[in-house]
Amino acid sequence: MTDSAGIPGGTDAAGGEQPPNGRKRRRLLRWIGLGTGLLVVVGAGTGWWIYSKLDGNIAEDTSAAAELRRYDKERPAHLAGGAQNILLIGSDSRTGAGNAPYGQDEGTQRSDTTILLHLPADRKSATAVSIPRDLMAEVPACLKADGSRTREQFAQFNWAFEWGGTACTIRTVEAMTGIRVDHHMVLDFNGFKKMIDAIGGVEVCLRRPVDDTEAKLKLPAGRQTLQGEQALGFVRARYSLGNGSDTERMERQQAFLGSLVKKVQSNGVLLNPARLYPLLDAATSSVTTDPGLASLRGLYELVRGVRDIPTDQIKFLTVPRRPYAADRNRDELRQPDATQLFQRLRADQPLTIAPPAATATPAPAGERDEAAAGDATRATADGPGTADQPPTPVPTFTGTTAGVADCR
Repeated sequence: MTDSAGIPGGTDAAGGEQPPNGRKRRRLLRWIGLGTGLLVVVGAGTGWWIYSKLDGNIAEDTSAAAELRRYDKERPAHLAGGAQNILLIGSDSRTGAGNAPYGQDEGTQRSDTTILLHLPADRKSATAVSIPRDLMAEVPACLKADGSRTREQFAQFNWAFEWGGTACTIRTVEAMTGIRVDHHMVLDFNGFKKMIDAIGGVEVCLRRPVDDTEAKLKLPAGRQTLQGEQALGFVRARYSLGNGSDTERMERQQAFLGSLVKKVQSNGVLLNPARLYPLLDAATSSVTTDPGLASLRGLYELVRGVRDIPTDQIKFLTVPRRPYAADRNRDELRQPDATQLFQRLRADQPLTIAPPAATATPAPAGERDEAAAGDATRATADGPGTADQPPTPVPTFTGTTAGVADCR
């Protein structure tokens, strides 16, 4: 029997038995709807679990925040709305999981690497300024872990972190530069390794082989990809690469960070969930931040503002310095270049970065060791100017960018 539409097993308009094909279609639609709803619920649940896990990984540095509030009236004012300054600290602490192999824990820690990252208000560039650990600086009176306080003194920069932790380092940087530090991140050895492993390593290029037992590093010459353990040795090695100075070590760190930025910006990481989640997990579980960044949302807002910056606009340099007169194994700020750099960053004004060959100023042989990297040596026009007002010069500092890839 057929209905008026000619469908076997059908009914007329008055009702009757449903067509077999119609019943199958209805059942199929119900199962599709149920399956879709289930996927949405599971997906939402999984997404929330991932978000909660990553968010819960981040350690919040409340003690530093409390100490900084105590001295808030003494800290520099914000001069450029929308710009941000973030202090990145690599701790040489041997405490904590995975850090013991790098030396004996003597109950102290110093800032092995310190970088002041300036993000301008327009987010079209980024400037990372390395601060030498051997730089002599005025360290303020700081709160120690045992509750006592140190006295204000002129000392090696990385002692600030040993004496008073993150808050003391931030106050030392602010006193030195006049720049307000908005946020901070602290990363230890093991955290660094985990992040490099999570993205599948970072490519570097070596002019000559490296064999450094202290840094646990043995590498052939040429271009190669370093995994976490090798990468840590590479950025920490000091005596087996170059002339053994901290200057070359910082330049090598800057080149490595440039390669790291390019790797993270690539589709191989950001659009690959298999690599993106491990990176986020490693990053969030490895850093200690101020309360303003101690959430996945806070870190996301930060990353979102810088992820599209062209690599040739991500600039790396070291504070202008020269050998300290009283001890040539230490550094001191080289003036007026250091003040000029700090003023530009404080006011969120542009600066130009060029390699040493482009900025080097000839000096007598006995003075060349004082012409440390980072000196402002020439200037270009900052704006067209007017008939009555000449253009303001834009200083050029020795440095590099994330877009440069060369052998180190």
